[in-house]
Amino acid sequence: MPVHLDTHEPDVELTPGTAKSDIIAFLYNNTELGFKPKELEDHLELPHGTVTTTLTRLYNDGFIGKTRDSHYHALEHREDLRRYVASLDQLERIFEDKEYVGTPTEDVDEDELDAEIAELEAELEDE
Repeated sequence: MPVHLDTHEPDVELTPGTAKSDIIAFLYNNTELGFKPKELEDHLELPHGTVTTTLTRLYNDGFIGKTRDSHYHALEHREDLRRYVASLDQLERIFEDKEYVGTPTEDVDEDELDAEIAELEAELEDE
């Protein structure tokens, strides 16, 4: 089936937590700004080589734009990437609101823990 080239966007394969995803998320959360690679390195705490390689690939694949003086930015017409970033933001808000049950929040006394284990083992032996 033919597609209209002005509006067709191929499927976006992004994995949350990767440099590619992090850069897309950062640029599409700051759509009014353009960033130099060094600024992205500093904001995202990623190595220089990772940022420059990823930016080049994202630009060549049409995911992001670049000004003549090498400021990388989000593209207005990439609604698919805007939706992806919105879903990441929504997931982050959901998990920020959750308290994880069973995660220790204080130091465990090893002697006390050993005593509890010994007590439980004794109860099992008595059965």
